[in-house]
Order: sequence, then structure tokens, then C-alpha cells
Amino acid sequence: MQQSEFESLEALSEPARQALERGDYGRCQQLLAPLLEQHHVSTPFGGQLRLLLATAQMGQGNSTAAAATCRSLRACRDASLRSQAKDLQEVLEAPALERPREWSMTLPPLGEVQPLEGQVQALARRRRRRQPPPPPAPPTGPTSAPLGFAVVVIVLLLITALLGGCVDVDTTLRFPAPGRLQVSQTSTSSTGSALPWQRQLMAAVKSTPWSTRQDHGQLSLRAPALPASQALDLLTATLEQAASLAAVPLPPPELNLVERNWLLGVRQQFSCSLDLRALQTLPGLELSLSLEPLPQRAVRRAEPLAVQAMAPRRGRPARVIWRLQPGSLNQLEVSCWRWSRLGVGSVLIGLLLALVALLQRLKLAAGFGLPQLPA
Repeated sequence: MQQSEFESLEALSEPARQALERGDYGRCQQLLAPLLEQHHVSTPFGGQLRLLLATAQMGQGNSTAAAATCRSLRACRDASLRSQAKDLQEVLEAPALERPREWSMTLPPLGEVQPLEGQVQALARRRRRRQPPPPPAPPTGPTSAPLGFAVVVIVLLLITALLGGCVDVDTTLRFPAPGRLQVSQTSTSSTGSALPWQRQLMAAVKSTPWSTRQDHGQLSLRAPALPASQALDLLTATLEQAASLAAVPLPPPELNLVERNWLLGVRQQFSCSLDLRALQTLPGLELSLSLEPLPQRAVRRAEPLAVQAMAPRRGRPARVIWRLQPGSLNQLEVSCWRWSRLGVGSVLIGLLLALVALLQRLKLAAGFGLPQLPA
């Protein structure tokens, strides 16, 4: 879907969204009715409209209709919308839990309540006649720690860390040609289900050059070959947005690519600095950066972990993989040559012409003379 077409469709649903935010659920359904007839449930925009409709139905207390609307989204082609509708349907169709009777308080009818004025006056007179003894002094000494509560908090924090950290994020930088750079990123959840921040990141990059693909717990972002400065700016903005969605206060990454053209080829110098000292080391959290095509000898500096060289195989060029270490300052420096076929070919042709001229000169000096036509 083109960007202009997406913006026009968003403008059509904007009045219904505003009515939903105001709590005017009936008006929201009236505005959505003609749009639902025009856009089928299989389209991404039709799926978004039906999610708005399910939210409005939930606001009116019509959980049955909202669950039916969520079931209709099974025909949507957008995997992210299907997943959201499935989660909402499970919440709507969950069995209601019985509340214990002692959790609520029942007030008797007003007609059965006896007047309290006389009782209060009699109680006050009795208190004036007989004063109760003063309460005992509060106990002093060290206060015992609430061990049970502390254990529960620690267990909850461990569960949150395990579920939030079980993810593998791999960023790949490809150098297809001098001055051009292609970026791709893949985040894989070890739980097999999409994490909340993956869904939020997918929704946040829809208006950018990224092309997205969600397959259960794997989110793939791929950008076309762009000028190097634009590609690095896109990657920097995406990393900052991902850190913000994950509620991790990370400094902006420093990515720099310098290229110098020397006719025979282009000398590239790439540097990367990622400050992950604010990111705690969590079990199952793997961060890596891949550069291709690139030999291992091109790496001038890699801290704190060394790079891993991968030989060419299955149509993929030689590349290096750099594992990032959370809780540390990660720095990488790369310097290499990208040879120009046109420049190298021009130099070879010039050398061959010079060799031919030298051989001709030696032939004349030996007395053979210039070549002549036969008599």
C-alpha cells in the first residue's frame, strides 16, 4: 500500500477514532458502518476498522458482539491484526470468576435501620461515666522484614526479566556498492509468540522505508539500498525508538561511514559505538551486528567481544558477526577497500598499451623496421 493511500484511509477512520476516545460508542459505530461495507475484512484497513468496532462494542458492554467481531478477523491477511483480535477474543470469552461473598458489603433497606441518635447519646453517657484504661505503649525494637512479600516481588521480577529478555536481535549491514548501504534487522522471541514491544515497533515503522514481516515470534525489518547517510540515520532512529518502547534509557548510537574514491577503488572506514551500560544482562537476550561482504582482516577494533568470521556459503558472501555485550560500551572500527571494476580495467588497459608501445620500440631498435605490405 502506498503512503498516500494509507494516509487517506487513516483520514477516513479519524472521526470514528475521535468518537471512541470521547466515549461516544454509539456515534463511533454509526461512523464505522459505511466504512465496513466498503472495506472487506481481509484487507488490513478493514481489519483495523473491525478492531475499532470491537472496542466500541466493549465500551457499550456488548461482549458477545465484540467477540463475534474478533472472530471475523480470522480472515484478515494481516498477521498482526489477527494476533491482536485473537488476544482480545480470549479475554472476552474468558469465564467469569465468582466473587466471594465476604468481598462485598450489603446495605440493609433504610426502613429497617433503627435511629442512631438515641444509641449514640446513651453510648456517650456511658463513656463519660467509665473511661477505658489507656492503651499499652507500642512495642519497640527492630522491625522484622516482610520476608513473604519480598519473595513474591523477587519471583515476579525474575519472571518479567525472563519473559522480556528471551529475544535475539540481529542487525545486518550490507554494502552493495560504494556510497550505498542496505540495512535489515530480525528480532526473534524464544517463546514463539510476538512480544508487545515487537508489535508496537511494527506499528511505529509503518510510515518509514522499512518493509515489515511478522511470523509469530519473529519480526523482520528490511530497508532498500539507500545512500549511506540515509541508511545510517534510519537505523539510528529505529534503535532509539526500540529502546524507548522497551523502556531502556540508552544514549543515541554513534554510526559513521567515511568513503574516499581513489579511481581504482573506494576506501571505506566504518565506526560504530553502542553504549549499552544501562541495559542489564538478561538470560536469553542476544544482540549482534553482521557486516557483509567483509573479511575478518578488515576489522581494526572490536570491544569488548571479538568478531566471528563467516566464510562464503550458499550464495552468501564472506561476513563478520559482532556480538554485543549488554552492560558495556561496545565499539567497532572497520577499514577496507571496495575495488572499482571500471577503474581497475582502465589501469590494466593502459598498462597493456604501454607494453605494446615498448615492444614496438624494441623491434625498431633491433632493425626489423616497420611492418610492410607484401609486394
